[in-house]
Amino acid sequence: EAPGASTSKTLTGLTPATTYNLTVIARDAAGNTSPASPVVDCTTRPSSDTTPPTRPGTLSAADVTANSAALSWGASTDDRAVAGYDVRSDTTVYKSVTSGTSTTLTGLACNSPYSLNVVARDAAGNVSPASNTVTFTTKACATDGGVPSSVSTLSSGWTIPWGVFWMPDGKSALVTERDDFRVWKVTKDGTRTQVGTVPNAVTTNGEGGLLGVAVDPKWETNHHVYFMHTASEGNRVVRMTYDGTTLSDYKVLLQGIKKNRYHNGGRLAFGPDGYLYVSTGEAQTPDLAQDKNSLNGKILRMTTNGEPAPGNPFGTYVYSLGHRNPQGLAFDRGGRLWEAEFGNSSKDELNLIKPGANYGWPICEGTCSTAGMTNPKATWNVSEASPSGIAIVRNVVYMASLRGERLWRIPISGDSESVGTPTAYYVGTYGRLRTVTKVPGADQLWLSTTNCDNNGGAADGSDKIFRVTIS
Repeated sequence: EAPGASTSKTLTGLTPATTYNLTVIARDAAGNTSPASPVVDCTTRPSSDTTPPTRPGTLSAADVTANSAALSWGASTDDRAVAGYDVRSDTTVYKSVTSGTSTTLTGLACNSPYSLNVVARDAAGNVSPASNTVTFTTKACATDGGVPSSVSTLSSGWTIPWGVFWMPDGKSALVTERDDFRVWKVTKDGTRTQVGTVPNAVTTNGEGGLLGVAVDPKWETNHHVYFMHTASEGNRVVRMTYDGTTLSDYKVLLQGIKKNRYHNGGRLAFGPDGYLYVSTGEAQTPDLAQDKNSLNGKILRMTTNGEPAPGNPFGTYVYSLGHRNPQGLAFDRGGRLWEAEFGNSSKDELNLIKPGANYGWPICEGTCSTAGMTNPKATWNVSEASPSGIAIVRNVVYMASLRGERLWRIPISGDSESVGTPTAYYVGTYGRLRTVTKVPGADQLWLSTTNCDNNGGAADGSDKIFRVTIS
């Protein structure tokens, strides 16, 4: 941040020899924000410090449960200072520790083997030799509602896979890639085949591009598939024909949804009522979320021909309002809609969506007591979540988290409107988790990463889709 009268800023505390992808966004006193400036890439210089810390002392594990383990190790030394430690398995970092020589890993898979070591880091990014390796197996899985019990790589070589939607026959899914606008058919064994691209899609050098996908429940008779993507004038909901091999017949159903570099929403889902539900961000203009005449900062409900769905609370496309950047949509066994959305600086949210309800942004972030606002069912600090996709398996909500780099498990309390205590899995193991989708006919999830985006910084082709078994 910089004062409104200034046009320059010195950034400090950056990492040596690292490329930063930067833009500038202006805002006024009401919180309205401008479009982003052109992007500039800045690479910091290498550090003069080339001496790594010494090898950490003996690593040991204790108090191993189904989902956690307590680790401790001997301290390293450095010619300047040890900045922290990474607990890892080979090159996968499970947790970074900035102080002390012990930590408790949580969110581990039950009934699963782990082989871990620890390395020390200094401020220049030099890494010590690895400690000894400690090996253990987590305890047996619980059965109530199920928990993640195993994870394996289903498919690799992706670049920002964003939307995943299963075909009605349950044999394959369509997967979108955000920044190159490609659409893929992926079978249950992980085989993928490109079926086309979506025309007129553009990026925003941030979170825009080709986003959500949804397949018509009557696909066998109409062959219709729906996408949300960023275009020259804003975000659109479009329909294409998919014959099982190739996409064709692009048609715009809804446009006029404002875009910005960030906060574009983008998730699509079909409800039990047969209507299409669409999540839209407020395009970095918070007041739009409270404007019932705006399509932004909303969940929309529409027909497959692009009209407002009958029975919508305001007679428009708007189904609910007061959303900042909603990206998770899933229906439970009772047909109720759950939604996850990014908070600003305080709280991320899991909401139970009701027609006409106002979920608060920008008046409220997280739980508040303002009249007329609907409070979330669960909240998280933004560093622990920044949620994108959600899915429901055996009455449990699973929420993929980007900045938090973990999969949250949130049990629904029967058919009530309450949820139980959230638990985190795979914390820091796979990086930024974008989309989680239930596999038809199985207690399984597909879980995708987007480590290739601007915040992840990984090379193109580094993203993966994992298969997670719920036991």
